[in-house]
Amino acid sequence: MSLAPSKRRPTLAGSRVLRRARRAARHLPHYLALTALAILTVYPFWWTLVTALSTSGDVYSFPPRLWPTEPGLQNFVEVFQTIKLVLFYKNSILISAASVVGTLLICSLAAYPLATMQFPGRKLVFGAIVATLILPAEINFLVNFITIAKLQLADTLAGVVLPGLAGAVGIFLMKQAFEAVPRDLIDAARIDGANEWQIFWRVMLPLTKPALGALAILTLVSAWNQYIWPAVVLTSPDKFPLSVGVSYLAGTFGSKTSVVAAGAVLTVLPILIVFLFTQRFFLRGFEGAVK
Repeated sequence: MSLAPSKRRPTLAGSRVLRRARRAARHLPHYLALTALAILTVYPFWWTLVTALSTSGDVYSFPPRLWPTEPGLQNFVEVFQTIKLVLFYKNSILISAASVVGTLLICSLAAYPLATMQFPGRKLVFGAIVATLILPAEINFLVNFITIAKLQLADTLAGVVLPGLAGAVGIFLMKQAFEAVPRDLIDAARIDGANEWQIFWRVMLPLTKPALGALAILTLVSAWNQYIWPAVVLTSPDKFPLSVGVSYLAGTFGSKTSVVAAGAVLTVLPILIVFLFTQRFFLRGFEGAVK
Protein backbone atom coordinates (compact mmCIF):
# COMPACT_ATOMS: atom_id res chain seq x y z
CA MET A 1 0.00 0.00 0.00
CA SER A 2 2.82 2.41 0.72
CA LEU A 3 4.26 1.93 -2.76
CA ALA A 4 1.11 3.07 -4.58
CA PRO A 5 1.63 6.83 -4.18
CA SER A 6 5.25 6.61 -5.24
CA LYS A 7 4.23 4.78 -8.44
CA ARG A 8 1.63 7.41 -9.33
CA ARG A 9 3.92 10.38 -8.85
CA PRO A 10 6.25 9.66 -11.80
CA THR A 11 3.21 8.99 -13.97
CA LEU A 12 1.51 12.26 -13.03
CA ALA A 13 4.74 14.18 -13.34
CA GLY A 14 5.44 12.63 -16.72
CA SER A 15 1.98 13.47 -18.04
CA ARG A 16 2.36 17.05 -16.81
CA VAL A 17 5.68 17.40 -18.62
CA LEU A 18 4.16 15.88 -21.75
CA ARG A 19 1.28 18.36 -21.71
CA ARG A 20 3.70 21.25 -21.33
CA ALA A 21 5.80 19.93 -24.22
CA ARG A 22 2.74 19.64 -26.45
CA ARG A 23 1.62 23.15 -25.49
CA ALA A 24 5.08 24.52 -26.25
CA ALA A 25 5.12 22.71 -29.60
CA ARG A 26 1.77 24.25 -30.56
CA HIS A 27 3.05 27.75 -29.77
CA LEU A 28 6.48 27.25 -31.34
CA PRO A 29 5.52 28.71 -34.76
CA HIS A 30 4.18 31.84 -33.04
CA TYR A 31 7.38 32.25 -31.02
CA LEU A 32 9.52 31.82 -34.14
CA ALA A 33 7.45 34.36 -36.08
CA LEU A 34 7.61 36.89 -33.24
CA THR A 35 11.36 36.35 -32.88
CA ALA A 36 11.90 36.93 -36.61
CA LEU A 37 9.73 40.07 -36.48
CA ALA A 38 11.65 41.38 -33.46
CA ILE A 39 14.99 40.84 -35.24
CA LEU A 40 13.78 42.65 -38.38
CA THR A 41 12.48 45.53 -36.26
CA VAL A 42 15.52 45.95 -34.01
CA TYR A 43 18.25 45.30 -36.57
CA PRO A 44 18.21 48.74 -38.31
CA PHE A 45 18.70 50.53 -35.00
CA TRP A 46 21.33 48.00 -33.91
CA TRP A 47 23.27 48.46 -37.16
CA THR A 48 23.13 52.25 -36.71
CA LEU A 49 24.39 51.93 -33.13
CA VAL A 50 27.22 49.59 -34.18
CA THR A 51 28.19 51.99 -36.97
CA ALA A 52 28.13 54.97 -34.61
CA LEU A 53 30.40 53.21 -32.10
CA SER A 54 32.86 51.94 -34.72
CA THR A 55 35.96 54.08 -35.23
CA SER A 56 37.47 52.01 -38.04
CA GLY A 57 36.54 49.49 -40.69
CA ASP A 58 34.22 49.48 -43.68
CA VAL A 59 30.68 50.51 -42.74
CA TYR A 60 29.14 48.70 -45.74
CA SER A 61 31.00 45.42 -45.35
CA PHE A 62 29.14 42.20 -46.10
CA PRO A 63 28.01 40.36 -44.11
CA PRO A 64 27.08 43.33 -41.91
CA ARG A 65 28.94 43.70 -38.65
CA LEU A 66 27.07 42.87 -35.47
CA TRP A 67 29.69 44.38 -33.14
CA PRO A 68 31.59 47.68 -33.40
CA THR A 69 35.16 47.70 -34.68
CA GLU A 70 37.49 49.42 -32.21
CA PRO A 71 34.54 50.90 -30.28
CA GLY A 72 34.75 54.49 -29.10
CA LEU A 73 32.82 57.72 -28.71
CA GLN A 74 34.80 59.72 -31.26
CA ASN A 75 31.86 59.96 -33.68
CA PHE A 76 29.57 61.33 -30.97
CA VAL A 77 32.19 63.93 -30.04
CA GLU A 78 32.33 65.08 -33.67
CA VAL A 79 28.54 65.48 -33.67
CA PHE A 80 28.71 67.81 -30.66
CA GLN A 81 31.54 69.76 -32.24
CA THR A 82 29.81 70.17 -35.60
CA ILE A 83 26.21 71.12 -34.83
CA LYS A 84 24.43 72.97 -32.02
CA LEU A 85 23.08 69.77 -30.53
CA VAL A 86 21.97 71.22 -27.18
CA LEU A 87 20.02 74.00 -28.92
CA PHE A 88 18.36 71.49 -31.25
CA TYR A 89 17.42 69.34 -28.24
CA LYS A 90 15.86 72.38 -26.58
CA ASN A 91 13.79 73.18 -29.68
CA SER A 92 12.62 69.57 -30.00
CA ILE A 93 11.58 69.47 -26.34
CA LEU A 94 9.62 72.73 -26.69
CA ILE A 95 7.86 71.54 -29.85
CA SER A 96 7.07 68.12 -28.40
CA ALA A 97 5.79 69.48 -25.07
CA ALA A 98 3.56 72.08 -26.74
CA SER A 99 2.26 69.46 -29.18
CA VAL A 100 1.37 67.03 -26.40
CA VAL A 101 -0.42 69.61 -24.24
CA GLY A 102 -2.26 71.19 -27.16
CA THR A 103 -3.29 67.86 -28.69
CA LEU A 104 -4.66 66.49 -25.42
CA LEU A 105 -6.68 69.65 -24.82
CA ILE A 106 -8.06 70.15 -28.33
CA CYS A 107 -8.73 66.50 -29.16
CA SER A 108 -10.50 65.85 -25.86
CA LEU A 109 -12.60 69.02 -26.25
CA ALA A 110 -13.54 68.00 -29.79
CA ALA A 111 -14.32 64.41 -28.81
CA TYR A 112 -16.49 65.24 -25.80
CA PRO A 113 -19.55 66.61 -27.69
CA LEU A 114 -19.20 63.91 -30.35
CA ALA A 115 -19.38 61.23 -27.66
CA THR A 116 -21.89 62.64 -25.18
CA MET A 117 -24.17 65.12 -26.99
CA GLN A 118 -26.86 64.70 -29.62
CA PHE A 119 -26.95 67.41 -32.27
CA PRO A 120 -27.78 67.56 -36.00
CA GLY A 121 -24.91 66.46 -38.23
CA ARG A 122 -22.95 64.76 -35.42
CA LYS A 123 -22.33 61.59 -37.44
CA LEU A 124 -21.49 63.62 -40.54
CA VAL A 125 -18.91 65.67 -38.65
CA PHE A 126 -17.32 62.58 -37.14
CA GLY A 127 -17.31 60.82 -40.52
CA ALA A 128 -15.54 63.79 -42.12
CA ILE A 129 -12.92 63.76 -39.35
CA VAL A 130 -12.28 60.04 -39.76
CA ALA A 131 -12.15 60.39 -43.56
CA THR A 132 -9.07 62.60 -43.24
CA LEU A 133 -7.15 59.53 -42.08
CA ILE A 134 -6.96 58.25 -45.66
CA LEU A 135 -5.27 61.45 -46.84
CA PRO A 136 -1.47 61.64 -46.70
CA ALA A 137 -0.16 64.33 -44.38
CA GLU A 138 1.79 65.97 -47.21
CA ILE A 139 -1.41 66.87 -49.05
CA ASN A 140 -2.16 69.53 -46.42
CA PHE A 141 1.27 71.14 -46.51
CA LEU A 142 0.39 73.82 -49.08
CA VAL A 143 -2.83 74.91 -47.34
CA ASN A 144 -1.21 74.83 -43.91
CA PHE A 145 1.80 76.81 -45.09
CA ILE A 146 -0.39 79.50 -46.67
CA THR A 147 -2.42 79.71 -43.46
CA ILE A 148 0.69 79.93 -41.29
CA ALA A 149 2.16 82.60 -43.57
CA LYS A 150 -1.07 84.67 -43.44
CA LEU A 151 -0.97 84.46 -39.64
CA GLN A 152 2.68 85.58 -39.71
CA LEU A 153 3.76 82.41 -37.94
CA ALA A 154 6.28 81.25 -40.55
CA ASP A 155 9.73 80.54 -39.14
CA THR A 156 8.32 80.18 -35.62
CA LEU A 157 7.93 77.17 -33.33
CA ALA A 158 4.21 77.98 -33.07
CA GLY A 159 3.93 77.51 -36.82
CA VAL A 160 5.36 74.02 -36.44
CA VAL A 161 3.03 73.04 -33.60
CA LEU A 162 -0.39 74.51 -34.46
CA PRO A 163 -1.34 72.59 -37.66
CA GLY A 164 -0.96 69.20 -35.98
CA LEU A 165 -2.96 69.76 -32.81
CA ALA A 166 -6.41 68.65 -34.03
CA GLY A 167 -5.56 65.19 -35.33
CA ALA A 168 -8.17 62.66 -36.42
CA VAL A 169 -6.45 59.85 -34.53
CA GLY A 170 -6.55 61.79 -31.26
CA ILE A 171 -10.21 62.75 -31.67
CA PHE A 172 -11.17 59.18 -32.54
CA LEU A 173 -9.24 57.73 -29.60
CA MET A 174 -10.75 60.17 -27.09
CA LYS A 175 -14.26 59.71 -28.49
CA GLN A 176 -14.00 55.96 -27.96
CA ALA A 177 -12.72 56.53 -24.42
CA PHE A 178 -15.53 58.96 -23.56
CA GLU A 179 -18.15 56.56 -24.92
CA ALA A 180 -16.82 53.85 -22.59
CA VAL A 181 -17.70 55.97 -19.55
CA PRO A 182 -21.07 54.81 -18.12
CA ARG A 183 -23.88 57.17 -19.06
CA ASP A 184 -25.24 56.97 -15.51
CA LEU A 185 -22.22 58.86 -14.20
CA ILE A 186 -22.85 61.74 -16.60
CA ASP A 187 -26.56 61.83 -15.78
CA ALA A 188 -25.79 61.79 -12.04
CA ALA A 189 -23.39 64.70 -12.43
CA ARG A 190 -26.03 66.70 -14.30
CA ILE A 191 -28.63 65.95 -11.65
CA ASP A 192 -26.18 67.27 -9.04
CA GLY A 193 -26.06 70.56 -10.93
CA ALA A 194 -22.75 70.19 -12.79
CA ASN A 195 -22.46 72.01 -16.10
CA GLU A 196 -20.84 70.54 -19.20
CA TRP A 197 -17.42 72.01 -18.44
CA GLN A 198 -17.46 70.57 -14.91
CA ILE A 199 -18.52 67.17 -16.23
CA PHE A 200 -15.75 67.26 -18.82
CA TRP A 201 -13.03 68.39 -16.40
CA ARG A 202 -13.99 66.57 -13.20
CA VAL A 203 -15.67 63.41 -14.47
CA MET A 204 -14.60 62.52 -18.00
CA LEU A 205 -10.92 63.41 -17.98
CA PRO A 206 -10.08 61.59 -14.69
CA LEU A 207 -11.85 58.46 -15.93
CA THR A 208 -10.03 58.48 -19.29
CA LYS A 209 -6.48 58.92 -18.02
CA PRO A 210 -5.27 55.72 -19.77
CA ALA A 211 -6.49 57.01 -23.14
CA LEU A 212 -4.94 60.42 -22.44
CA GLY A 213 -1.64 58.71 -21.64
CA ALA A 214 -1.72 56.68 -24.86
CA LEU A 215 -2.51 59.79 -26.91
CA ALA A 216 0.26 61.72 -25.16
CA ILE A 217 2.83 59.05 -26.06
CA LEU A 218 1.64 58.86 -29.68
CA THR A 219 1.81 62.64 -29.99
CA LEU A 220 5.23 62.83 -28.34
CA VAL A 221 6.75 60.27 -30.72
CA SER A 222 5.18 61.93 -33.76
CA ALA A 223 6.21 65.46 -32.76
CA TRP A 224 9.77 64.41 -31.89
CA ASN A 225 10.32 62.55 -35.18
CA GLN A 226 8.61 64.91 -37.65
CA TYR A 227 11.01 66.25 -40.24
CA ILE A 228 9.32 67.50 -43.41
CA TRP A 229 6.93 70.08 -41.91
CA PRO A 230 9.55 71.78 -39.66
CA ALA A 231 11.95 71.86 -42.61
CA VAL A 232 9.27 73.62 -44.68
CA VAL A 233 8.17 76.16 -42.05
CA LEU A 234 11.49 77.02 -40.40
CA THR A 235 14.28 78.90 -42.11
CA SER A 236 16.41 80.00 -39.14
CA PRO A 237 18.87 77.25 -38.11
CA ASP A 238 18.65 78.32 -34.47
CA LYS A 239 14.98 77.25 -34.45
CA PHE A 240 15.50 73.83 -36.00
CA PRO A 241 14.42 70.76 -34.02
CA LEU A 242 16.81 67.87 -33.63
CA SER A 243 15.41 65.89 -36.56
CA VAL A 244 16.14 68.77 -38.96
CA GLY A 245 19.38 69.95 -37.36
CA VAL A 246 21.00 66.54 -37.55
CA SER A 247 20.54 66.59 -41.34
CA TYR A 248 23.49 69.03 -41.46
CA LEU A 249 25.73 66.06 -40.71
CA ALA A 250 24.88 64.46 -44.04
CA GLY A 251 26.23 67.52 -45.84
CA THR A 252 29.25 68.08 -43.62
CA PHE A 253 30.29 64.45 -43.41
CA GLY A 254 28.86 63.10 -46.62
CA SER A 255 31.44 60.34 -46.83
CA LYS A 256 31.60 59.63 -43.10
CA THR A 257 28.54 57.55 -42.43
CA SER A 258 29.60 56.74 -38.88
CA VAL A 259 29.16 60.40 -37.79
CA VAL A 260 25.73 60.56 -39.43
CA ALA A 261 24.83 57.33 -37.63
CA ALA A 262 25.95 58.86 -34.33
CA GLY A 263 23.65 61.82 -34.94
CA ALA A 264 20.76 59.46 -35.72
CA VAL A 265 21.37 57.55 -32.48
CA LEU A 266 21.35 60.78 -30.47
CA THR A 267 18.06 61.69 -32.14
CA VAL A 268 16.28 58.39 -31.52
CA LEU A 269 17.70 57.50 -28.11
CA PRO A 270 15.73 59.99 -25.92
CA ILE A 271 12.33 59.10 -27.35
CA LEU A 272 13.21 55.39 -27.23
CA ILE A 273 14.02 55.63 -23.52
CA VAL A 274 10.79 57.52 -22.85
CA PHE A 275 8.75 54.90 -24.68
CA LEU A 276 10.41 52.00 -22.87
CA PHE A 277 9.46 53.50 -19.49
CA THR A 278 5.92 54.46 -20.54
CA GLN A 279 4.88 51.55 -22.76
CA ARG A 280 2.63 50.05 -20.07
CA PHE A 281 0.63 53.29 -20.01
CA PHE A 282 0.48 53.21 -23.80
CA LEU A 283 -0.89 49.66 -23.86
CA ARG A 284 -3.32 50.36 -21.02
CA GLY A 285 -4.78 53.26 -22.98
CA PHE A 286 -6.20 50.88 -25.58
CA GLU A 287 -7.88 48.62 -23.03
CA GLY A 288 -10.77 51.02 -22.46
CA ALA A 289 -11.44 54.01 -20.30
CA VAL A 290 -13.39 52.33 -17.50
CA LYS A 291 -13.04 48.75 -16.33
